[in-house]
Amino acid sequence: MRSRKFLKAEQAPLAWDTPGLVAGVDEAGRGPLAGPVVAAAVILDDLNPIKGLADSKKLTALRRERLYDEIRAKALCCSIAEASVEEIDQLNILQATLLAMRRAVEGLRLKPAKVLVDGNRLPRLDVLAEAIVKGDAKVPAISAASILAKVYRDRWCAEYHQQYPQYGFDGHKGYGTAAHIAALRVHGACPQHRKSFAPVAGVLK
Repeated sequence: MRSRKFLKAEQAPLAWDTPGLVAGVDEAGRGPLAGPVVAAAVILDDLNPIKGLADSKKLTALRRERLYDEIRAKALCCSIAEASVEEIDQLNILQATLLAMRRAVEGLRLKPAKVLVDGNRLPRLDVLAEAIVKGDAKVPAISAASILAKVYRDRWCAEYHQQYPQYGFDGHKGYGTAAHIAALRVHGACPQHRKSFAPVAGVLK
């Protein structure tokens, strides 16, 4: 069995000058009470830069939509993946998020030499990876991934609002707002609610 010391050595931070393609990875939807958690992976083209990349939460919805299309058009490759509500309830939200991130990286058309992940946890990958806290504000590829994941999930919310208008998914995006909690108490949970999350579990008792 490997020692803790050996495992720690394996997880040493990467050198920033590692040659090859670099992918940025971020997620959207860890906190909401409903819907999948979404992750995106993006390899940008240095010869085709994109202006205005930033943490998706700091951009307007209109700006995110425009950048979404530009990223899809100009990036060398990108991939969007998700972990389902069922997987979230079975695994827990952290492990489901890491699963979505791994799927996003594995879905890239080109294999990166290293992967930069927003946050402080890494998914299991077969390439070098580094976690960067607040990476969506520091690394353009992570910013691009955050935008793709956010727009994709917001579109999911708009789509499911048509199916379940009583919950108001198009407004709160699945987060536990007062209006959402009130709707849960009146209507109960729908199949897209995360039953392992306390506010949802509470109405199922």
